[in-house]
Amino acid sequence: MEVCVNSTKLLNLNQNTRLFVPRYSISHSFKNPILQFNNNVQKRPLNYPLNQRSCFSRQIRSLQRPISSRIKASPASSATSGAETDKLPADIMVTETQEPNSRVRLSVEVPAAVGEDCYKRVLKEFMKQAKIPGFRPGKIPESVLLNYVGEESVQKATVESILKRTLPHAMSTVTGRALRDSVRIITKFSDMEKSYSSLSSLSYDVIVDVAPEVKWISENGYKSMKIVVEIDHDIEAEKACEQEIKRRHKSLGTLKIVTDRGLQVGDLAVLDISATTIDQDESNVQKVPAAESKGFQFDTEDDDKVLPGFLDSIIGIRQGETKSFPYVFPETWQQENLRGVEAQFTVECKELFYRDLPELNDSIADKLFPGCTDLNQVKESLLQKCQEMEQAAKDQATDNAILDQLCKMVEIDIPQSLFEEQGRQLYGARLLEIQANVKLNEQQLATLSSPKAVNEFLENQRENIINLIKQNLAVGDIFKRENLQFSTEELVKEVQNSVAEFKRHKQEYDEERVREQVQDVLEGAKVLEWLKEHADIQYVTR
Repeated sequence: MEVCVNSTKLLNLNQNTRLFVPRYSISHSFKNPILQFNNNVQKRPLNYPLNQRSCFSRQIRSLQRPISSRIKASPASSATSGAETDKLPADIMVTETQEPNSRVRLSVEVPAAVGEDCYKRVLKEFMKQAKIPGFRPGKIPESVLLNYVGEESVQKATVESILKRTLPHAMSTVTGRALRDSVRIITKFSDMEKSYSSLSSLSYDVIVDVAPEVKWISENGYKSMKIVVEIDHDIEAEKACEQEIKRRHKSLGTLKIVTDRGLQVGDLAVLDISATTIDQDESNVQKVPAAESKGFQFDTEDDDKVLPGFLDSIIGIRQGETKSFPYVFPETWQQENLRGVEAQFTVECKELFYRDLPELNDSIADKLFPGCTDLNQVKESLLQKCQEMEQAAKDQATDNAILDQLCKMVEIDIPQSLFEEQGRQLYGARLLEIQANVKLNEQQLATLSSPKAVNEFLENQRENIINLIKQNLAVGDIFKRENLQFSTEELVKEVQNSVAEFKRHKQEYDEERVREQVQDVLEGAKVLEWLKEHADIQYVTR
């Protein structure tokens, strides 16, 4: 499945989680945010030891569940699914109260007749099981049985019986709306016991999340969307092709130590970098942690990936030399807390190298691109690949721009259980990404999978999670409104492909869940295709 790091850079992950809308995830980088950006993540399958793989899948299995299945496939709730609706001797009274976040409170009043009937059933079951000397099973007097079993035990069992028999009836009022696994009886069991013992009747409150309603700010606004898509100039095929040839040429060279001069463009330097804020009051001077780096490998030909003007400030520095210079962070810098900050940078050059490169001619064509005999073939082959990547990035950027706008076009009261479920799904995908890049032991996996870690993620990513849910639900609503469809053949083919991927990487899977996830992806693809056909799309290069 393709997922997007930003609007133009693609990252490929094979993950157990599929979202409503394809190609979405969260980027994660261990790079220095000031000095370098991880813009070119290579496609690779998940690859970790089998013993860790099985351990890891167990750790994250509880974090992942298709969100759509909880909304689409719930007749009432999994709390009551499978339980037959037992006929009651009298009707219960259920009062429904709407609460915030698409939540419903059900106040259930159970008449004494139902309590009495449950009490008789409980006694009958105890009589069958109890073995009291001098009495045959089923023929034990009530008073003797109560003394033997204990009145408190019988009372607890009766309250449990009342709940078991009446809850399905109460939940029938939200049939088709309740979200799976969201039902909670909020009345304390001890309070129900007291109520039953004194009145022989019972009342309790149930809270359940229901499928949220998608409210369009403009009813048919999605049918005529105006989209402006920003495209990074780095993905333009011609420029990307030139950069790739240059990169491959550089990889054929050897690094040699510079001994008789300072740093110049084309060199590679190993730097120790630190920075502090500038303030007249020295007591207010603080370190800038995001700018600190030890052993930073700086390729001077990649100066566009570091602070603007950073290279100019250290040009000419020699091995073993230290330079200090003031710097004002640009107002457009991506880290808001550093915009406009005046800082004093200190840079020590630990090592300095230059590249000894072979001449760029036809003789190295096969090394630049296997199978090519001259530079023209190399350029043609690479240009074709870059054009494919450019189109893929353009399509991805378009999808993202449409989804971002959809999010702003709807108002949705999101249930807490749905928020947590989507957040856990994203966190599971994040763990997969981390595990694909870093070998984690069982203790690290346990720490990352702990409730504390998950809750911190949910809080930090609250806005992103809410936006994603809004996008997903908006897409699902459009699919229904416009009567869009996909063929059975498409579904079967995609399910087979997904199952094959899981098997290839020896990962556990639930075929029913995979099918639900594939349906979500196909729905999302159909909706995006429909929206692009009906939208006014303008592309702007940045």
